[in-house]
Amino acid sequence: QVQLVESGGGLVQPGGSLRLSCAASGTIFRVHVMGWYRQAPGKQRELVAGITSSDSTNYADSVKGRFTISRDNAKNTVYLQMNSLKPEDTAVYYCNARLSRTLMSMTPENYWGQGTQVTVSS
Repeated sequence: QVQLVESGGGLVQPGGSLRLSCAASGTIFRVHVMGWYRQAPGKQRELVAGITSSDSTNYADSVKGRFTISRDNAKNTVYLQMNSLKPEDTAVYYCNARLSRTLMSMTPENYWGQGTQVTVSS
């Protein structure tokens, strides 16, 4: 059993900030990549930010300079600090983790959080 537990999200005004958290728990040997995706109504789910086991990061062009992804390896937790929020950031945000549950796992498995709504009023 592997679970991703998210917290954060809510309703904010343009220019406001939110901090999302996601903790992976259960039988885990190694987490390879954790990231945040979002999906707005009528839109395809897209990558917002990702961070690897070596702490390299990448961001969608639309959030560069405003969002920061970080991780705490001891807690298998990933964070997304969102500043200067815009109405177009409104979406359901999903935590994702690619991980191996055992040493002998040949194919990393993909896990998703339940999603959290972020609404930026205009």
